[in-house]
Amino acid sequence: MTDPAPGLDPAIAARLHPTAEGLVPVVVQQHGSGEVLMLAWVDHEALARTIDTGRATYWSRSRREYWVKGDTSGHVQWIKEIRLDCDGDTLLFVVEQVGAACHTGDRTCFDADLVHRIRG
Repeated sequence: MTDPAPGLDPAIAARLHPTAEGLVPVVVQQHGSGEVLMLAWVDHEALARTIDTGRATYWSRSRREYWVKGDTSGHVQWIKEIRLDCDGDTLLFVVEQVGAACHTGDRTCFDADLVHRIRG
């Protein structure tokens, strides 16, 4: 991971406040419905690649490598919008999801386990 990426607009890089590891969390949301699909991580390089290609590119913390969503599964995320939160420490990718978003095959990474629901 490089910091900053040569391809990332310096004005965008200056607004980001990554973790000590150089990463920014990304909430991924389905375009139109607003459904939350997953959470992933980017560094400057992954964000630059995402902007450049229009396809969601992330940094895998477990594999320590870049991955383009859908390259192996066919479940592509086409970028519609990229938004930065008010603190500059979280991104929102609004995407057109093709197929399942979760590596388990579920539509979203939040389908599997309801922890709590407020009744009333």
